Amino acid sequence: MITRTQPWPAGTPCWGDLMVPDRGKAVTFYESLLGWTVESGGPETGYYGMARIGGRPVAGIGQIPPEQAGMPPRWTTYLAVSDADKTAAAIAEAGGQVIAPPMDVLTEGRMAIATDPAGATFGLWQPGRHSGTQATLTPGAPAWNECMTRDFAAAKQFYGDVFGYGFGDMSGPGFTYATLDVDGRPVGGLGELSADSPASPGWVTYFWTADADQSAARIPELGGTVVSPPTDTPHGRMAIAVDDQGAGFSLMAPNTQSGTQDGWG
Repeated sequence: MITRTQPWPAGTPCWGDLMVPDRGKAVTFYESLLGWTVESGGPETGYYGMARIGGRPVAGIGQIPPEQAGMPPRWTTYLAVSDADKTAAAIAEAGGQVIAPPMDVLTEGRMAIATDPAGATFGLWQPGRHSGTQATLTPGAPAWNECMTRDFAAAKQFYGDVFGYGFGDMSGPGFTYATLDVDGRPVGGLGELSADSPASPGWVTYFWTADADQSAARIPELGGTVVSPPTDTPHGRMAIAVDDQGAGFSLMAPNTQSGTQDGWG
């Protein structure tokens, strides 16, 4: 495990949270699958649950409020920013839409929710007391975040204009993909959905697992669905799934190429 307590560089996916109709049910699912310990906050937070690995926060679980009943359950990727208000203005100027304007979250930080021009939803996080995910490279921690879009060129322009990313080309036969780079280091990905893909544009969260096959086998036992079974890739063994309330996520097990397999046993 690598731990971090300092704010993440601007543009880095720094946090992810899940909003679902039944928070308690989600806690049971992910604690069982990913080995989390989830601690719920008080009524002032809507009993928002902080998922931890080894005592370090890695993700959040919240309940869809009654006034938003009918909102689909989903994971949201939050991108680190130094000024949420300034970034929200840049999003609107670049053709995106600010769904939830910047707001303070107690003293933890300042957040906003937005969509890019193709409709992919993401969050902004300006750290206060809470800097975001504090554990990486360990089972149960976030492994990767990527935006899948139907208009790659427009999305590349948008995220480059708003967040100042550099891009590393990882395209191959039949697919278009780029890394989102901050200070020359990949922090996330941007990919194009194929014309026949049933998936909707959106950000995808991957979680580390020590064994993708074992974790995938647990998903239906917990009421979820494996959409794409574990498959070897140059960056790890991956599986795509939906939890027991319909929120999509992915799993990634390390391999020699990903360079994170040591000590996972």
